[in-house]
Amino acid sequence: MAVGTKNSVIQGCGAHHIAVQTRDWDTSLTFYKDVLGMEVIAEFGSPERKIVLLDMGDGSHMELFQPTASSPAAGTPSPNDPVTHFALATTDIRAAIEHVRQAGAEVTLEPRDVSLGALKATIAFFKGPSGEVIEFFETH
Repeated sequence: MAVGTKNSVIQGCGAHHIAVQTRDWDTSLTFYKDVLGMEVIAEFGSPERKIVLLDMGDGSHMELFQPTASSPAAGTPSPNDPVTHFALATTDIRAAIEHVRQAGAEVTLEPRDVSLGALKATIAFFKGPSGEVIEFFETH
């Protein structure tokens, strides 16, 4: 869907948030706030299970859930594992991937130019602190 187009079926449709079940609360919260520059805009949940909503920078959000005793351990599949990854837009993918690499993230795919039909882009992938697969996506 091109920028500026509207969904004619679901009015106001667009990305609101992506939810991540963290494996290590403090590490994940620090990563999304300090490494990726997201701002906490809401904190809720309970003392036993904190939840935060972070603004990604364009009005879309990331939602982080604190693990509980029944949360999957690192490396253990969870019910939403069919979600393969989520993508974050950037206008400088090489700087972005170097930034997360310097912060200790595992880069799984170096920046690569791709042609997706009429869409030309550069993509790169890395792992977040709970093993989530994250893509940087830069359109040309």
